[in-house]
Amino acid sequence: MPTPGLFADLGWRGLVHQSTDPALAGILDDEVVTAYVGFDPTSDSLTLGNLLGIVTLMRLQRAGHRPIALAGGGTGMIGDPSGKAEERQLLDPDVLRANVEAIRAQLERFLDFGPGAGAARALLLDNADWLGPVGLLEFLRDVGKHFTVNAMVAKESVRVRFREREQGISYTEFSYMLLQACDYLHLFDTHGCRLQLGGSDQWGNITAGIDLIRRRRGATAYGLTFPLVTRADGTKFGKSESGNVWLDARRTTPYAMYQFLVRSDDAMVGTYLRFYTLRSAEELAALEEATAEHPDRREAQRALAHDVVGLVHGEDEAARAEHASAVLFSEDIRHLDEATLLAVMAEAPATRIARAELEGEGLELVELLARTGLESSRGAARRTVEQGGAYVNNRKVSGPAARVGVDDLLHGRYAVLRRGKARQHLLEAV
Repeated sequence: MPTPGLFADLGWRGLVHQSTDPALAGILDDEVVTAYVGFDPTSDSLTLGNLLGIVTLMRLQRAGHRPIALAGGGTGMIGDPSGKAEERQLLDPDVLRANVEAIRAQLERFLDFGPGAGAARALLLDNADWLGPVGLLEFLRDVGKHFTVNAMVAKESVRVRFREREQGISYTEFSYMLLQACDYLHLFDTHGCRLQLGGSDQWGNITAGIDLIRRRRGATAYGLTFPLVTRADGTKFGKSESGNVWLDARRTTPYAMYQFLVRSDDAMVGTYLRFYTLRSAEELAALEEATAEHPDRREAQRALAHDVVGLVHGEDEAARAEHASAVLFSEDIRHLDEATLLAVMAEAPATRIARAELEGEGLELVELLARTGLESSRGAARRTVEQGGAYVNNRKVSGPAARVGVDDLLHGRYAVLRRGKARQHLLEAV
């Protein structure tokens, strides 16, 4: 039997944006439900935005329901117009297949696909397996005849593109919702799937699948959407200044993800904690209270960053990112491994210098402060050093004759120069 109260918990967390039937709450409490979320393979990595769908599937599985994670190898050939102001570029089939395999590997880290999960054992599927063999005439006869163009044009994802007269929407993307409806029908027939979940921009696609199941099978299926995650100013959450926050550590390091999350706005961190973490209502209430009373401590942000990085990359990486954040301006930066050091300094400016210049007596710190731009001139640099405002590897260095040599290099290659409390610069000897 499922754990009761799942729908109420989703509602409390703000994860119920739209639901197709009020009866869904009771069904989730009383019956084991198979539910799915689709993931678009437009890249070889999912993002922090996709993580909300993954965590929602995790909540269902922990409550005793059966999750299906669907990689869109078939629909990815077309491209979902939802939330897009212009036509997507079609992916090369080999690139698409590689993306699907990479996404499959990521999804396997979050859900329990083992027999020990019993009736809640997760499935990982690729819709290319059933959409690929469907012929055009079969598709038009068995699917297309159940949808009117009038109804399709009324869907928000299509209507928005109709307003963009110069761009418009191709027949290819116009047909996307019918392919997603095929997915739902196939999963209903083969796995008894009765619930599709997705972001609020998927409402039209989800209801299309529900309509197809009703028309073809005379049965009732359900849909539930969660809100799109935004920042306090309404912009998309999960994007840093340099682009998406990826779940692949090669594209976004655990430290960079940690820093993105720990910078969350006070007004939004409670929402993110409810969305992305598995903490209880009591724990979240305590964190929100701590944020209100002592916002400078950023306890809620640190809890969010730790939990999400731990979920995505493991507890060891979360602890490493936490430690790296704590030592960013302390002498303990010397003890960071090379990869973490580079991640910590990724946003700082950097200068390469010939290693030979640091050999022997090394270079004057005054010279390096001016050369790297931490100071505007040697004179300004000398005053900073004399006043105790210059640091090498976060160790205060005083005296105008101070020098930096090869013994100061971390991992035999790097030195962190700092002026004042926060202006850092990475020196790399080559």
